[in-house]
Amino acid sequence: MSDKGKKGDGEEKPKGKGKMGLILIGVGMLAVGGGGAAGAMMFLGGGHGEVEEPKGPQLIKKGETDPYAPPAAEGEGEGATHEVEGDGGDEYRTAYYTFKDEFTSNLKDSDSLVQLALACSTRRDGRVLLWLAKHELAIRSNMLAVIADTPEDDMYTIQGKDKLQKRLTKTINDVLKKKEGYGGVDAVYFRTLIIQ
Repeated sequence: MSDKGKKGDGEEKPKGKGKMGLILIGVGMLAVGGGGAAGAMMFLGGGHGEVEEPKGPQLIKKGETDPYAPPAAEGEGEGATHEVEGDGGDEYRTAYYTFKDEFTSNLKDSDSLVQLALACSTRRDGRVLLWLAKHELAIRSNMLAVIADTPEDDMYTIQGKDKLQKRLTKTINDVLKKKEGYGGVDAVYFRTLIIQ
């Protein structure tokens, strides 16, 4: 005469809830595990979605072909010498761009003028060189403003010249970012520097 075996007794309901809870926990674990596996596949490149290519000009290792190399200048076609890279030094090749004309500017708070011939370098693909040529007018304009804002005393010290080179590099990259969405110039170099 025990009431334990009857329907509606309070002890059987918790057993049913316990089984349902275990089933729900199992299904939840499967869903989380499946999602984690899918995420791992996508992370490791196993997904079938489009692979996003890196944005902007890419670094070019020494000896690699630059897919965006500017066309050869006149006289650099057949029979021209090819670049030879050294085994040591930088891992990436360096390409240079020389500004066509010299820069002549006054200096900040001075009656002196400075005349500069400049070049810059990049380790990125040829798009940077093409963009430098395409936007040279805007780049020159901004560089002249930076030169004109340089104190004369800076032109006589190595530290001052170094500071100007860094400011010019930043200026070029700012113009390229504004125009093309990416900079890529590593450094600016003085080819000539005359103060009058």
